[in-house]
Amino acid sequence: MTDFIRSACLTSYPELARSLGLDPLRLLKEAGIDRRCLDDPDVKVPAGGLRRLLENAARAAGAEDFGLRLAETRSLSILGPIGLLVREEPTVRDALLSLMRYIPLHNESLDLRLEESEGLALAIVEIRVPRPVPLRQGTELAVGVLHRVLQSLIGPQWRPSLSFIHEAPARRDTHRRLFGGRVEFGRDFNGIVCESRDLDRRIPAADPALARYARQHLEALLARPNTRLSDKTRELISLQLATGRCTDDLVAGQLNLNRRLLHRRLAEEGLTFTEILESVRTGIVTRALSNTDRPLSALADMAGFSSLSAFSRWFRDRFGTAPSAWRSTARTQLKGRSERY
Repeated sequence: MTDFIRSACLTSYPELARSLGLDPLRLLKEAGIDRRCLDDPDVKVPAGGLRRLLENAARAAGAEDFGLRLAETRSLSILGPIGLLVREEPTVRDALLSLMRYIPLHNESLDLRLEESEGLALAIVEIRVPRPVPLRQGTELAVGVLHRVLQSLIGPQWRPSLSFIHEAPARRDTHRRLFGGRVEFGRDFNGIVCESRDLDRRIPAADPALARYARQHLEALLARPNTRLSDKTRELISLQLATGRCTDDLVAGQLNLNRRLLHRRLAEEGLTFTEILESVRTGIVTRALSNTDRPLSALADMAGFSSLSAFSRWFRDRFGTAPSAWRSTARTQLKGRSERY
């Protein structure tokens, strides 16, 4: 089965390609990737196509550090809802463990593993491929992003050691600029080595309520088997609803179907696209209202509404009350249940 990756992985790709004298759209076409993925970070692209794109771009530009240059532009936001949870965990270790658990929702071909021994921690990155293929660019992108995520939580002074299976490039300028510390090539794993105590550092601005909400949302996505078309449709809607552009045309294209065939296949399962969208939207809104104090305007954005007034009208039509009143009632009922038990 084909593994997919959120097209957020391609953030800043067009700019980097052009700066190296490449045509980013032509390279996308050659790799079999739809150019529309550049407009929406939640569109899923085939992992094999992304690997081909990175390797082809690096070869065409004569830039062995192409994947690492992409990693240099990354921040936590590239991970979408996973990044939200990582940022709100109490310690760096908790953040890394959450990233390991939920990374398949961002990149289905990527495995992260943590090993610890004698005060050292190894964060190991593995890319699953069906057959031997060039992986330098994808590996350096993945390890580079992991480094930037952890450094954003620990601080810019953090200087771990980096390890790569592939051989050293002719020039290491980008590796030195991005990592700062020791970088070794020709090793037996790809990843990061640091002191275990680095992972025990507290994340000062962590918000337990937001972490709880983000985890509930991600667990719901992770639990879905995606064996039916409706399951895959639900996942794509969940990932893209906040963009405000989650249409049946978009989802059908991502599933390699046309709009009419999508509706017909869903009807065979006794469902409609609108029913699935409304179910996802309702779940997101009710969980967020019950478990966080985020302003209603933020919830409107999460649910894909163009304005707070449109969100409020939808909510009143669906629940017969204003969202603020619903939140107050839900909190009171939740408090009552906790006091009884």
